[in-house]
Amino acid sequence: MRIVVCVKHVPDAQSDRRIEDGRVVRGEDDVLNELDENAVEEAVSLVEAHGGEVVAVTMGPEDAHDAVMRALQMGADRGVVVTDDRLAGADAIATAAVLAAAVRRLGSEAPVDLVVTGMASLDGMTSMVPAALAAELRWPALGLAHALEVSGAEGDWRVRAERSADGFDEVSEAGAPVVVSVTDQINEPRYPSFQTMRAARAKPVEQWTLDDLAEGEGLPPSSTRVLEAGAVGRSGPGTVIADSGDAGERLARYLIEEAE
Repeated sequence: MRIVVCVKHVPDAQSDRRIEDGRVVRGEDDVLNELDENAVEEAVSLVEAHGGEVVAVTMGPEDAHDAVMRALQMGADRGVVVTDDRLAGADAIATAAVLAAAVRRLGSEAPVDLVVTGMASLDGMTSMVPAALAAELRWPALGLAHALEVSGAEGDWRVRAERSADGFDEVSEAGAPVVVSVTDQINEPRYPSFQTMRAARAKPVEQWTLDDLAEGEGLPPSSTRVLEAGAVGRSGPGTVIADSGDAGERLARYLIEEAE
């Protein structure tokens, strides 16, 4: 089984994030997107169970290499960093197009059976890329899986995903190749040991530009543009309601008054 896991290098959610020229400032305390750790863990676990290869792919500035390195430390076999100044400010649609082109290039070497992503990136939080990526590849999409099961054999894999949405439990199944996004409930990501961190240094990491992708000249530009962005501050001190047995009623009354 050959799996591509998409990862992203994002500003640490615990750090102070800044916006300049309508874009999140990157390169300061950046880390592997926390929700992508679950995607890496699931991909590595599937290959451990069925055999094969996990390729970690990211799109971003050059220091996005660190996100791929983290995936390698967690067990991925090789990495690809797509970086190009022309991609600065890319939105979800453009990002999906670039990742799809990278998957197609990897597929020209050997078939890709599965693309696994996290449910969202903690910087943009659009959750659009997995579905857009599936649309670009014209593959089935199984979204927000909290449990995943793969059966079959080489060339005939079946993927079964379970998810909960809007109060309902759903079970979906598709034949490979397929794109799957996973939630943070699907597993507990492993913490790399010293040995795996050391071994990751010897694993291959390729760096591609748009010119290295077959469709480099035909990739769509971003379809959205940020007109204005800025920090949201408090308009004044908050209201504290001490609970003396009627806090719920007082809170409801406060909300009604604010709405009026």
